[in-house]
Amino acid sequence: MDEELERIRRKKLEEMKKMANEPKVDYPNSPLKVTDGTVDEVIGRYPLVIVDCWAEWCGPCRMVGPVIDDLAKEMAGKVVFGKLNVDENMKTSTKYGIMAIPTLLVFKDGKLIDQMVGAYPKNTLSNKIQKYL
Repeated sequence: MDEELERIRRKKLEEMKKMANEPKVDYPNSPLKVTDGTVDEVIGRYPLVIVDCWAEWCGPCRMVGPVIDDLAKEMAGKVVFGKLNVDENMKTSTKYGIMAIPTLLVFKDGKLIDQMVGAYPKNTLSNKIQKYL
């Protein structure tokens, strides 16, 4: 029995050391500004990232903006939201085939897994995001 306890203790100690050495991921509680130069870093850093593709002149985008801000606060620690201005970041817009805005790009573990096109009410959008958690 003493050998078993010692084995468990050593295993637990190794797990704790490993966790201490892993970089801590700091989840923002507001949307990150995403650009052509930072998009790969952002989607690679966090397990679940939702990028809001928008433009200044887009009325529906301005309606979605406050919804994204609210969800970023409410889902901090679970989801990271980003905002990509499509007019200023044509490379990323082209890479992901953005044809209409607002478009939300959903990345899980660095891979694009879904796109949501259009302005959704907060409850609808929140429910759609829940399936990715």
